[in-house]
Amino acid sequence: MGLRSYCAYVLMLCWLADPAQAAGLQLLDSDPALAGAIWYPCAGTLQEVPLGVLSVGPIATLPGVKDCPVAVTNLPLIVFSHGRGAWFGAHHDTAEALADAGFVVAAISHPGDNGNDNSQSDGVSAFASRPVDIVRLLDFVLHDWKDKAAIDLSKIGFFGFSKGGYTGLVLIGAKPDFGRLLSVCQGKTGVCQELRDGAPAPNPPQDSRIKAAVIADPATGVFTAETLAAIKIPLQYWRSTLGGPGIGDGSGTARIAELLPGKPELHVVSTAHYGFLAPCSPELAAAVPRICADKPEGFDRVAFHREFNASVERFFREQLLGEHTR
Repeated sequence: MGLRSYCAYVLMLCWLADPAQAAGLQLLDSDPALAGAIWYPCAGTLQEVPLGVLSVGPIATLPGVKDCPVAVTNLPLIVFSHGRGAWFGAHHDTAEALADAGFVVAAISHPGDNGNDNSQSDGVSAFASRPVDIVRLLDFVLHDWKDKAAIDLSKIGFFGFSKGGYTGLVLIGAKPDFGRLLSVCQGKTGVCQELRDGAPAPNPPQDSRIKAAVIADPATGVFTAETLAAIKIPLQYWRSTLGGPGIGDGSGTARIAELLPGKPELHVVSTAHYGFLAPCSPELAAAVPRICADKPEGFDRVAFHREFNASVERFFREQLLGEHTR
Protein backbone atom coordinates (compact mmCIF):
# COMPACT_ATOMS: atom_id res chain seq x y z
CA MET A 1 0.00 0.00 0.00
CA GLY A 2 1.47 3.36 -1.04
CA LEU A 3 1.76 6.34 1.28
CA ARG A 4 -1.17 8.16 -0.29
CA SER A 5 -3.41 5.09 -0.09
CA TYR A 6 -2.34 4.42 3.49
CA CYS A 7 -3.14 8.00 4.54
CA ALA A 8 -6.54 7.81 2.89
CA TYR A 9 -7.19 4.49 4.65
CA VAL A 10 -6.30 5.95 8.05
CA LEU A 11 -8.52 8.96 7.44
CA MET A 12 -11.41 6.69 6.48
CA LEU A 13 -11.00 4.71 9.69
CA CYS A 14 -11.10 7.98 11.65
CA TRP A 15 -14.41 8.90 10.01
CA LEU A 16 -15.80 5.44 10.68
CA ALA A 17 -14.76 5.62 14.32
CA ASP A 18 -16.33 9.00 15.03
CA PRO A 19 -20.15 8.95 14.94
CA ALA A 20 -20.35 12.61 15.99
CA GLN A 21 -19.41 14.02 12.56
CA ALA A 22 -22.04 16.07 10.75
CA ALA A 23 -23.08 14.97 7.28
CA GLY A 24 -21.92 17.04 4.34
CA LEU A 25 -24.73 17.73 1.89
CA GLN A 26 -24.59 18.57 -1.80
CA LEU A 27 -27.90 19.24 -3.54
CA LEU A 28 -28.46 18.04 -7.10
CA ASP A 29 -30.86 20.51 -8.69
CA SER A 30 -29.65 21.19 -12.23
CA ASP A 31 -31.10 18.09 -13.95
CA PRO A 32 -34.72 16.90 -13.40
CA ALA A 33 -33.57 13.31 -13.98
CA LEU A 34 -31.06 13.64 -11.12
CA ALA A 35 -32.87 15.90 -8.65
CA GLY A 36 -31.69 14.89 -5.19
CA ALA A 37 -28.74 15.01 -2.83
CA ILE A 38 -25.44 13.45 -1.87
CA TRP A 39 -24.48 13.02 1.79
CA TYR A 40 -20.89 12.34 2.90
CA PRO A 41 -18.54 12.65 5.91
CA CYS A 42 -17.88 16.21 7.08
CA ALA A 43 -16.38 17.88 10.14
CA GLY A 44 -18.46 21.07 9.88
CA THR A 45 -21.19 22.42 12.12
CA LEU A 46 -24.68 21.06 11.56
CA GLN A 47 -27.10 23.47 9.88
CA GLU A 48 -30.52 23.47 8.26
CA VAL A 49 -29.87 23.50 4.51
CA PRO A 50 -32.58 25.19 2.38
CA LEU A 51 -33.81 22.91 -0.39
CA GLY A 52 -35.05 25.66 -2.70
CA VAL A 53 -36.58 24.15 -5.85
CA LEU A 54 -36.16 20.68 -4.32
CA SER A 55 -38.59 21.43 -1.47
CA VAL A 56 -41.46 18.96 -1.11
CA GLY A 57 -44.67 20.16 0.53
CA PRO A 58 -43.86 21.45 4.02
CA ILE A 59 -40.28 20.10 3.82
CA ALA A 60 -38.04 23.03 2.92
CA THR A 61 -34.77 22.13 4.66
CA LEU A 62 -32.59 19.17 5.55
CA PRO A 63 -29.95 18.98 8.30
CA GLY A 64 -26.37 18.93 7.09
CA VAL A 65 -23.35 21.01 6.14
CA LYS A 66 -23.95 22.42 2.67
CA ASP A 67 -21.13 21.84 0.18
CA CYS A 68 -18.65 20.80 2.86
CA PRO A 69 -15.37 19.78 1.15
CA VAL A 70 -15.02 16.04 0.56
CA ALA A 71 -11.74 15.41 2.36
CA VAL A 72 -11.52 11.60 2.33
CA THR A 73 -11.06 9.08 -0.49
CA ASN A 74 -11.82 5.38 -0.93
CA LEU A 75 -15.28 5.81 0.59
CA PRO A 76 -18.06 3.25 0.11
CA LEU A 77 -21.17 4.46 -1.76
CA ILE A 78 -24.81 3.65 -0.98
CA VAL A 79 -27.58 4.62 -3.43
CA PHE A 80 -31.12 5.08 -2.09
CA SER A 81 -34.49 4.48 -3.79
CA HIS A 82 -37.62 5.88 -2.12
CA GLY A 83 -41.18 4.55 -2.17
CA ARG A 84 -44.14 5.45 -4.35
CA GLY A 85 -44.75 9.20 -4.56
CA ALA A 86 -42.05 10.04 -2.00
CA TRP A 87 -38.81 11.98 -2.49
CA PHE A 88 -35.04 11.78 -2.17
CA GLY A 89 -35.07 12.81 1.50
CA ALA A 90 -37.68 10.32 2.68
CA HIS A 91 -34.97 8.39 4.54
CA HIS A 92 -32.67 11.31 5.27
CA ASP A 93 -31.96 10.21 8.83
CA THR A 94 -30.61 6.89 7.57
CA ALA A 95 -28.56 8.70 4.92
CA GLU A 96 -27.17 11.08 7.55
CA ALA A 97 -26.28 8.20 9.88
CA LEU A 98 -24.39 6.43 7.09
CA ALA A 99 -22.60 9.64 6.08
CA ASP A 100 -21.64 10.30 9.71
CA ALA A 101 -20.17 6.78 9.75
CA GLY A 102 -18.00 7.30 6.67
CA PHE A 103 -20.21 6.42 3.70
CA VAL A 104 -21.25 8.49 0.70
CA VAL A 105 -25.01 8.32 0.12
CA ALA A 106 -26.74 9.41 -3.08
CA ALA A 107 -30.51 9.68 -3.58
CA ILE A 108 -32.80 11.19 -6.17
CA SER A 109 -36.53 11.77 -6.48
CA HIS A 110 -37.68 9.28 -9.12
CA PRO A 111 -38.98 11.32 -12.09
CA GLY A 112 -42.75 10.96 -12.42
CA ASP A 113 -43.04 9.06 -9.15
CA ASN A 114 -42.31 11.59 -6.40
CA GLY A 115 -43.96 14.08 -4.08
CA ASN A 116 -43.91 16.89 -6.62
CA ASP A 117 -44.78 14.84 -9.71
CA ASN A 118 -46.69 11.57 -9.39
CA SER A 119 -47.80 11.41 -13.03
CA GLN A 120 -46.30 7.94 -13.45
CA SER A 121 -46.69 6.60 -9.92
CA ASP A 122 -49.53 4.19 -10.65
CA GLY A 123 -48.60 3.02 -14.12
CA VAL A 124 -46.44 0.34 -15.70
CA SER A 125 -43.84 2.91 -16.74
CA ALA A 126 -42.57 3.46 -13.19
CA PHE A 127 -41.72 -0.24 -12.87
CA ALA A 128 -39.57 0.14 -15.96
CA SER A 129 -38.03 3.53 -15.24
CA ARG A 130 -37.12 3.22 -11.57
CA PRO A 131 -34.19 0.80 -12.02
CA VAL A 132 -33.04 2.92 -14.97
CA ASP A 133 -33.07 5.96 -12.67
CA ILE A 134 -30.72 4.25 -10.21
CA VAL A 135 -28.36 3.10 -12.96
CA ARG A 136 -28.28 6.72 -14.15
CA LEU A 137 -27.58 7.92 -10.61
CA LEU A 138 -24.73 5.45 -10.20
CA ASP A 139 -23.26 6.49 -13.55
CA PHE A 140 -23.42 10.14 -12.50
CA VAL A 141 -21.78 9.67 -9.10
CA LEU A 142 -19.06 7.39 -10.41
CA HIS A 143 -18.25 9.24 -13.63
CA ASP A 144 -19.53 12.84 -13.53
CA TRP A 145 -19.81 13.95 -9.91
CA LYS A 146 -17.17 16.56 -9.15
CA ASP A 147 -15.99 14.49 -6.15
CA LYS A 148 -16.10 11.11 -7.88
CA ALA A 149 -12.49 10.42 -6.86
CA ALA A 150 -13.71 9.96 -3.28
CA ILE A 151 -15.58 6.73 -4.16
CA ASP A 152 -14.20 3.21 -3.93
CA LEU A 153 -15.70 1.59 -7.05
CA SER A 154 -15.61 -1.86 -5.45
CA LYS A 155 -17.74 -0.88 -2.44
CA ILE A 156 -21.23 0.02 -3.65
CA GLY A 157 -24.44 -0.75 -1.78
CA PHE A 158 -28.17 -0.14 -2.23
CA PHE A 159 -30.99 0.87 0.13
CA GLY A 160 -34.62 0.69 -0.99
CA PHE A 161 -38.05 0.99 0.64
CA SER A 162 -41.47 -0.05 -0.71
CA LYS A 163 -41.40 0.47 -4.50
CA GLY A 164 -37.75 1.32 -3.91
CA GLY A 165 -37.43 -2.19 -2.50
CA TYR A 166 -38.82 -3.55 -5.78
CA THR A 167 -36.26 -1.37 -7.55
CA GLY A 168 -33.43 -2.87 -5.54
CA LEU A 169 -34.51 -6.48 -5.94
CA VAL A 170 -34.59 -6.01 -9.71
CA LEU A 171 -31.21 -4.28 -9.81
CA ILE A 172 -29.52 -7.09 -7.85
CA GLY A 173 -30.84 -9.89 -10.02
CA ALA A 174 -34.55 -10.59 -9.59
CA LYS A 175 -36.51 -10.80 -12.85
CA PRO A 176 -40.01 -9.35 -12.30
CA ASP A 177 -42.93 -11.55 -13.37
CA PHE A 178 -45.68 -9.16 -14.46
CA GLY A 179 -47.88 -12.10 -15.39
CA ARG A 180 -48.05 -12.98 -11.70
CA LEU A 181 -48.91 -9.39 -10.82
CA LEU A 182 -51.74 -9.43 -13.36
CA SER A 183 -53.08 -12.69 -11.91
CA VAL A 184 -53.43 -11.19 -8.42
CA CYS A 185 -54.22 -7.60 -9.42
CA GLN A 186 -57.64 -6.35 -8.29
CA GLY A 187 -57.34 -2.73 -9.39
CA LYS A 188 -59.41 -1.27 -12.22
CA THR A 189 -56.96 1.52 -12.97
CA GLY A 190 -53.21 2.10 -13.10
CA VAL A 191 -50.76 -0.72 -13.62
CA CYS A 192 -53.40 -3.46 -13.34
CA GLN A 193 -55.59 -2.02 -16.06
CA GLU A 194 -52.64 -1.10 -18.26
CA LEU A 195 -51.44 -4.70 -18.17
CA ARG A 196 -54.94 -5.98 -18.94
CA ASP A 197 -55.10 -3.58 -21.86
CA GLY A 198 -51.93 -5.08 -23.29
CA ALA A 199 -49.20 -2.76 -22.07
CA PRO A 200 -45.85 -4.50 -22.61
CA ALA A 201 -44.25 -5.90 -19.48
CA PRO A 202 -41.12 -3.92 -18.54
CA ASN A 203 -37.69 -5.47 -18.85
CA PRO A 204 -35.73 -3.31 -16.38
CA PRO A 205 -31.94 -3.41 -16.10
CA GLN A 206 -29.77 -5.01 -13.47
CA ASP A 207 -26.53 -3.56 -12.11
CA SER A 208 -23.65 -5.77 -11.04
CA ARG A 209 -21.85 -2.83 -9.46
CA ILE A 210 -24.08 -3.23 -6.39
CA LYS A 211 -22.38 -5.58 -3.92
CA ALA A 212 -24.82 -5.53 -0.95
CA ALA A 213 -28.39 -4.35 -0.43
CA VAL A 214 -30.84 -3.38 2.30
CA ILE A 215 -34.49 -3.89 1.29
CA ALA A 216 -37.38 -2.72 3.48
CA ASP A 217 -41.06 -3.62 2.93
CA PRO A 218 -40.79 -3.99 -0.86
CA ALA A 219 -43.61 -4.07 -3.37
CA THR A 220 -43.89 -7.83 -3.88
CA GLY A 221 -46.48 -8.76 -6.51
CA VAL A 222 -44.03 -9.41 -9.35
CA PHE A 223 -41.72 -11.78 -7.47
CA THR A 224 -41.68 -15.57 -7.11
CA ALA A 225 -39.09 -18.05 -5.86
CA GLU A 226 -37.92 -18.49 -9.45
CA THR A 227 -37.57 -14.76 -10.11
CA LEU A 228 -35.68 -14.17 -6.86
CA ALA A 229 -33.32 -17.12 -7.29
CA ALA A 230 -30.77 -15.10 -9.25
CA ILE A 231 -29.95 -12.85 -6.28
CA LYS A 232 -26.41 -13.70 -5.17
CA ILE A 233 -25.23 -10.71 -3.15
CA PRO A 234 -25.56 -10.20 0.65
CA LEU A 235 -29.02 -8.93 1.58
CA GLN A 236 -30.53 -7.40 4.70
CA TYR A 237 -34.32 -7.67 4.52
CA TRP A 238 -36.79 -5.78 6.71
CA ARG A 239 -40.54 -6.21 6.85
CA SER A 240 -43.35 -4.74 8.90
CA THR A 241 -45.96 -7.01 10.43
CA LEU A 242 -48.89 -4.68 9.74
CA GLY A 243 -48.05 -3.71 6.17
CA GLY A 244 -49.79 -0.77 4.57
CA PRO A 245 -50.61 0.94 1.26
CA GLY A 246 -49.11 -0.76 -1.75
CA ILE A 247 -47.97 -3.90 0.06
CA GLY A 248 -51.13 -5.19 1.72
CA ASP A 249 -51.34 -6.59 5.24
CA GLY A 250 -47.75 -7.74 5.57
CA SER A 251 -48.34 -11.20 4.14
CA GLY A 252 -46.69 -10.27 0.84
CA THR A 253 -43.42 -9.22 2.41
CA ALA A 254 -43.56 -12.31 4.65
CA ARG A 255 -43.90 -14.44 1.50
CA ILE A 256 -40.81 -12.80 -0.01
CA ALA A 257 -38.84 -13.41 3.20
CA GLU A 258 -39.52 -17.14 2.83
CA LEU A 259 -38.54 -17.17 -0.86
CA LEU A 260 -35.29 -15.21 -0.77
CA PRO A 261 -32.31 -17.38 -1.73
CA GLY A 262 -29.21 -17.92 0.37
CA LYS A 263 -29.11 -16.69 3.92
CA PRO A 264 -30.34 -13.09 3.99
CA GLU A 265 -30.30 -11.20 7.26
CA LEU A 266 -34.00 -10.98 8.17
CA HIS A 267 -35.68 -8.46 10.48
CA VAL A 268 -39.37 -8.34 11.42
CA VAL A 269 -40.71 -5.11 12.95
CA SER A 270 -44.04 -4.87 14.76
CA THR A 271 -45.25 -1.75 13.03
CA ALA A 272 -46.88 -0.55 9.82
CA HIS A 273 -45.30 0.29 6.47
CA TYR A 274 -44.54 3.95 7.11
CA GLY A 275 -42.52 3.20 10.23
CA PHE A 276 -39.47 2.85 7.97
CA LEU A 277 -39.72 6.49 6.86
CA ALA A 278 -37.69 9.13 8.69
CA PRO A 279 -39.37 10.40 11.88
CA CYS A 280 -41.77 13.22 11.10
CA SER A 281 -41.39 16.85 12.07
CA PRO A 282 -44.48 18.50 13.64
CA GLU A 283 -45.04 20.36 10.35
CA LEU A 284 -44.97 17.18 8.29
CA ALA A 285 -47.19 15.33 10.78
CA ALA A 286 -49.78 18.10 10.48
CA ALA A 287 -49.58 18.20 6.68
CA VAL A 288 -49.50 14.45 5.95
CA PRO A 289 -50.75 12.62 9.04
CA ARG A 290 -51.22 9.29 7.25
CA ILE A 291 -47.47 8.75 6.93
CA CYS A 292 -46.71 10.02 10.43
CA ALA A 293 -49.36 8.34 12.61
CA ASP A 294 -47.52 5.20 13.71
CA LYS A 295 -49.14 1.86 14.37
CA PRO A 296 -49.62 0.17 16.70
CA GLU A 297 -50.31 2.90 19.23
CA GLY A 298 -47.20 3.50 21.30
CA PHE A 299 -44.73 2.55 18.58
CA ASP A 300 -41.74 4.88 18.95
CA ARG A 301 -40.42 5.66 15.46
CA VAL A 302 -37.53 7.73 16.78
CA ALA A 303 -36.30 4.93 19.05
CA PHE A 304 -36.80 2.34 16.31
CA HIS A 305 -34.77 4.39 13.83
CA ARG A 306 -31.84 4.54 16.22
CA GLU A 307 -31.75 0.74 16.11
CA PHE A 308 -32.65 0.54 12.41
CA ASN A 309 -29.96 2.99 11.28
CA ALA A 310 -27.34 1.30 13.45
CA SER A 311 -28.23 -2.08 11.98
CA VAL A 312 -28.12 -0.80 8.39
CA GLU A 313 -24.75 0.82 9.08
CA ARG A 314 -23.40 -2.37 10.66
CA PHE A 315 -24.58 -4.48 7.72
CA PHE A 316 -22.86 -2.28 5.16
CA ARG A 317 -19.69 -2.16 7.28
CA GLU A 318 -19.61 -5.95 7.35
CA GLN A 319 -20.45 -6.51 3.70
CA LEU A 320 -18.60 -3.64 2.02
CA LEU A 321 -15.72 -2.97 4.42
CA GLY A 322 -15.15 -6.46 5.80
CA GLU A 323 -15.75 -5.42 9.41
CA HIS A 324 -17.45 -7.95 11.68
CA THR A 325 -18.82 -6.45 14.87
CA ARG A 326 -21.43 -8.99 15.92
